[in-house]
Amino acid sequence: MNNNSYHNTVYLHSAHRLAQLPADAGREAVFAGRSNAGKSSVINALAGQKKLARTSRQPGRTRQINFFAVDHDTRLVDLPGYGYARAPGSLRQHWGQLINAYLERRRCLAGLILIVDIRRCLTEPDVQMLDWCENKNLPAHILLNKADKLSRSAGRQALATVARDLGENTGVQLFSAAKKQGLDELCGVLDEWLKKNGPGGHKGEGGPPGPANPAEGNRGSLRIT
Repeated sequence: MNNNSYHNTVYLHSAHRLAQLPADAGREAVFAGRSNAGKSSVINALAGQKKLARTSRQPGRTRQINFFAVDHDTRLVDLPGYGYARAPGSLRQHWGQLINAYLERRRCLAGLILIVDIRRCLTEPDVQMLDWCENKNLPAHILLNKADKLSRSAGRQALATVARDLGENTGVQLFSAAKKQGLDELCGVLDEWLKKNGPGGHKGEGGPPGPANPAEGNRGSLRIT
């Protein structure tokens, strides 16, 4: 892929608390998913780099919100994976609150990439994330990652099953970070989100910011742990 502008992506910043987030300006595409879905590997494949995002055989290694600069005003964002049961309860609660507050409050958010292990398909937290995106009119795109682990027919069947129940603002594709399968389609989605004229942000932008404590959120708030 000779024209992949994401090959120039560099690490920018990590945030353990909301106060550490970079300025809410430009446009961001956020990568979310379960802790073993392969988020970091997807980002590395997209960027054509082996160690841009940290990978590990042990799930739950992403413990902060990590920001990567594509250029001066567009970023890729790697959220901590949800659903890692071996993490201490207090840590999982912190991750959940951090993820929820970031998604609720971030005005420059242009779209969400949801990474799903194709062998597991959508889990309940994944469905919650997609429902939240629909509620906020935020574009979402599902990567059915590790497609190389299935036969072509099984992959097509999984794709059709997931696509059947999606909202109009949500897309889905087969993907394999290991085999670099699906990169062109992913780049096209990100280009559409990140290279539009004008500021990013989902509907409701310009209203009052979300609550400082996610537990005080109103109806439609996200609850991911």
